Amino acid sequence: MAIKNSLLVLALLLGSTTVTSASPLRRSTCDTIETGYQCQTDISHYWGQYSPFFSVESDIQDEVPSNCEVTFVQMIQRHGARFPTSKKTVKYAAMMSQIKASVAASAYTGDYAFLANYTYSLGADDLTAFGARESYNAGEKFYNRYQSLADKVAPFVRSADQERVVATAKNWTAGFQAAKSASSMLPILLISEADGQNNTIDASTCPVFENSTTGDDAQDAWRDVFTPAIRTRLNNALPGAALTKSQVIYFMDLCPMETVATATGTISKFCKLFTEDEWRSYDYYQTLGKYYSDGWGNELGAAQGVGFVNEFLSRLTGSLSYANNDHTTVNHTLDVSSVTFPVGADYQFFADFSHDDPMTSIFSAFGFYNETATLSTSVRAPANETGGFSAAWAVPFAGRAYIEKQTCKTTKGCAATNEYIRVIINDRVIPLQNCGADNLGRCKVKSFINSLSLAQSGANWDQCYA
Repeated sequence: MAIKNSLLVLALLLGSTTVTSASPLRRSTCDTIETGYQCQTDISHYWGQYSPFFSVESDIQDEVPSNCEVTFVQMIQRHGARFPTSKKTVKYAAMMSQIKASVAASAYTGDYAFLANYTYSLGADDLTAFGARESYNAGEKFYNRYQSLADKVAPFVRSADQERVVATAKNWTAGFQAAKSASSMLPILLISEADGQNNTIDASTCPVFENSTTGDDAQDAWRDVFTPAIRTRLNNALPGAALTKSQVIYFMDLCPMETVATATGTISKFCKLFTEDEWRSYDYYQTLGKYYSDGWGNELGAAQGVGFVNEFLSRLTGSLSYANNDHTTVNHTLDVSSVTFPVGADYQFFADFSHDDPMTSIFSAFGFYNETATLSTSVRAPANETGGFSAAWAVPFAGRAYIEKQTCKTTKGCAATNEYIRVIINDRVIPLQNCGADNLGRCKVKSFINSLSLAQSGANWDQCYA
């Protein structure tokens, strides 16, 4: 596969095309700017990557120490809640048609009664109104958190060019500017997601990785463990439906998908058909998919995020050498230009928008979840027992990571300073590994840079074409 460094960059002014204006949308009483989605937390935080953004409990406080100030921030965020993908919406529609054609009307009783009048009508691929509000909220929250820096410099914004990601970036910038009481519009740089295009926020130029089935295999193994009992119950409640194990997953998918298709995130009636324990198993199913497809469970997972890490290092240090020396996914046509890849003292604030899969790879390339033991495909391993990795905790809809540099005075009234890196993913401080982290989870900047030797060496990218 040819690797291209073509220049597909558009400076989009907010409001110029298909901007979803989130500000008039109604807010759900259980969805807030600060803590995200808190509706029925006994299940809604166990929907894997289909969970709406929620604030993950942190063992380390995320406040900035009084002797420190944030002088650099890199954010990367997933798009907001969307409709099912085109492939999935076809499968969901076929399953519901199968049920309607096979189950007698008299069978729809109790918690299943709503199915008598249910017609599958979800769209495909696009950001939902709820997802637009999530994105707008995220922009407000980002400004509120980093106001002291945001009032000095504007964020440089990039987005992968799929429509739902672009719409997310636009709504985020609208929320950011509204919180800032600014009437100007922030430009957004688009990077092509087309096959063969080098793109650090959505890599797709590693054939061996693209053809890997390790994630599907891991999910199939766990599906065979936890769905049989559910399948039996559903088929007994809906005689004639004859749902398969895979369709049990699809049936569960309709809970989060129908929920985020409403403007205020109203909990779907599909959700009540499953227990909290079953939702925990569902969450683990989705977690296995991310871990074994895009994370450390895939030999080439971390390699997909190496280009982004090297771009981050160039932004952090002001030196283009890290990006220039990258031979993985960096688009050198873009990164050679100060217009499309600015670095230096005037650029200390960055916001990138992507998808859940590449973000999982990026987190792996940074080593953010190095503590996570290899995940079992036969026994459920809760996130709080495995180093904190789960799909819901890491890459929910509108999930985001903040990588901040803190410049701290060594003693009160002293001019001497130390510089630290801290990472916060969905409000949870991620204790950094292999760089001598302090009790606040931070590492000194130089130590953190040195710990990223995997990315600086290109990882095992050469195996992409084996």
